[in-house]
Amino acid sequence: MRFRYAAEADAPAMARLFAANHHDALSEEQRAAQGFVQGAFGIDTLRAMARDGELLVADAGHGRVAGLLALSVAADMGDPPAAVLGLLRAQPELVWQGRPLSEVPWLLYGPVVVDAAFRGHGVARGLFGMAVEASAGRAEALVAFIEAGNAPSWRVHVDAFGMTPLGEYTVAGRTYTAVATPAEQPAA
Repeated sequence: MRFRYAAEADAPAMARLFAANHHDALSEEQRAAQGFVQGAFGIDTLRAMARDGELLVADAGHGRVAGLLALSVAADMGDPPAAVLGLLRAQPELVWQGRPLSEVPWLLYGPVVVDAAFRGHGVARGLFGMAVEASAGRAEALVAFIEAGNAPSWRVHVDAFGMTPLGEYTVAGRTYTAVATPAEQPAA
């Protein structure tokens, strides 16, 4: 497995991966067992994100994307989804290492999605590690949000990777928990 920045040519494979794991494409049982992603990530959006260096992929070879992770500056998003807008509004109440998140330079971590055939093989951990390394010199923290009820995402990001819960916020009747991890600090 090779972890790298996404290329524009990866957009169709990434769009298929998002579509197959989207909240609305899965049954309640599937969402509970495997987690889900949200938001609109079509080919053109993914191509632009790849061009801007905002996507990391796990490359399984032969054009197969085993997983992907978005890493972006939330405040710079042109048309952020509602959950990201809610996160941006909640920053003053979310506390990272003793400071309101609004006072911390941070990158939005996610969404992250792993192809079902590659789950349990270190893909999410490899993408997480690459995201932390890629954040060096760009941020103090990587911040994600996990919707209430997405227990698989909680198990991976909080229980396994050690991301710290910062607090909850609600958007359109849906509750999210913001979680964060330290960004890698550049070598002195």
